Amino acid sequence: MLSLKIAWRNIYRHKGKSLVIGVILFLGAWIMTVGNGIISGLNEGLKENIVNRFTGDIVLISDKQVKKDVLFPMMGESIEVISGYPAIKDVLTQQPYVDKFLPAAQGAAMVLSDAGEPDLYFLLGVDFAQYQKMFDNVETVEGRLLKPGERGLLLTTVNRKMLYDYLTNYWVIPENCTLATANLTPEAKANIQRLQVRDKLVFMGFSDKNTTLDILSPVKGVIKYKSFNKFWGFFNIIDLESFRECFGYVTAADSSAQVDDEKKALLAMDESNLEGSFSMDGLVSEMKTDDSIFDSSSIQKETEKQQIAIDTDKGSFNLVYIKLKPGVPLDVAVKKLNKALNDAHVNVQAITWKQGLGQIADMAMLMKGALFVFVTFIFFVAIIVIMNTLSMAALERIPEIGMMRAVGAKKSFISSMFLYETAMLSFVFGGIGIISGIVTVKILALMNITTANEMLQLFFGGDKFQPLLSMSDIILGIVQLAVVTLIATIYPMIVARRITPLEAIARD
Repeated sequence: MLSLKIAWRNIYRHKGKSLVIGVILFLGAWIMTVGNGIISGLNEGLKENIVNRFTGDIVLISDKQVKKDVLFPMMGESIEVISGYPAIKDVLTQQPYVDKFLPAAQGAAMVLSDAGEPDLYFLLGVDFAQYQKMFDNVETVEGRLLKPGERGLLLTTVNRKMLYDYLTNYWVIPENCTLATANLTPEAKANIQRLQVRDKLVFMGFSDKNTTLDILSPVKGVIKYKSFNKFWGFFNIIDLESFRECFGYVTAADSSAQVDDEKKALLAMDESNLEGSFSMDGLVSEMKTDDSIFDSSSIQKETEKQQIAIDTDKGSFNLVYIKLKPGVPLDVAVKKLNKALNDAHVNVQAITWKQGLGQIADMAMLMKGALFVFVTFIFFVAIIVIMNTLSMAALERIPEIGMMRAVGAKKSFISSMFLYETAMLSFVFGGIGIISGIVTVKILALMNITTANEMLQLFFGGDKFQPLLSMSDIILGIVQLAVVTLIATIYPMIVARRITPLEAIARD
């Protein structure tokens, strides 16, 4: 108690230096609290707007895939095909840490202008009903969304504008819809008298792996993404079977096709038997008629088979998005999943969403790292300034401390006196700084600051600036303040402990 009383008296006697130290503690605590809130908001924004709405936590790619940045390839490189999805699905359903997963196919397709000029546009092939359950990141601008099992295209607003501005010079609208003049760009409005309107697009798959085809896809709707539309707006959504046909993948219809016994026998023949089957001896044979051939019920059964819905899981993919259950560490889950996949001998590998996004994730992490470095810099600046100020205060109080040592004060008492002084200043001014930081973060969140700039969206973790402080962030701020106080006091305490009564007399 005596140390506390003396510490309080010293703070009161040295108001000027105490105020300087207090202001530094206040600013340091405020900046660190706001910085922690911005970092947490960035993390939460990336989790919500990228992981939960676009990529999932983990992405499966072929084990033959060399480049990992497959989710946003800058040059439209082909992605290695994944086959045997049913076996992969069995592995994923057995993992207790996996919450949801969705197979997909992604690639760049060419669109030709009327003059034959090509341009690349990204296509994302998915079962749209399952895609919405997994991500729910699409808003309808015109038309409607794809129905279950329906073939068609969902064209993004970003790509529609690019098609008109740089390639086709015609405006794309959804099938069976009228022109919505309110959604026209200024350039299209200026040309409205001569504006050409179309509701279908021809895509030609662009791949160095497979033989590709031209497909004519009806536009069912024009969409935009709920967040990061400037980034993800490059990806049009198309049904899986159309994507597979466009890129020469094995379709679900191909996998479901039945081969009769005669064709299986023909495929199994070696070369000599195959040539013999076309000899003159084999061209004439006795024909037997069977009433069952003309049985109308058999025709009805074949018709019913063709009406059965195709199981899209049976075709080829090149990506599988995976969401983890809450609280599962990402790196641990990736290691466990890769081991399970290797044990099952399926030819895929698991990567994190950051690896899959490549440069975009790198830029987001760079901004987060820069902010963390700034907060850490403030942390150390506060330590150095407080330490120097306290050291100067100790040297100025040599007569006082020397006299205290002369009347029997121990070194531990002198140390505790300095520690209590700094702790009291830290509690008052640092506490006010933390409270002010919390209020600042709340005000910033309520201001609803938005941006259309792509780089700022990465910094914000979305198109809105939403800093966030959880209880763990507040506790972290208190711990940081305590560490600053403790470290900043160590050297001044050492200086004060070295002061002797003789130095005090010599000083006088």
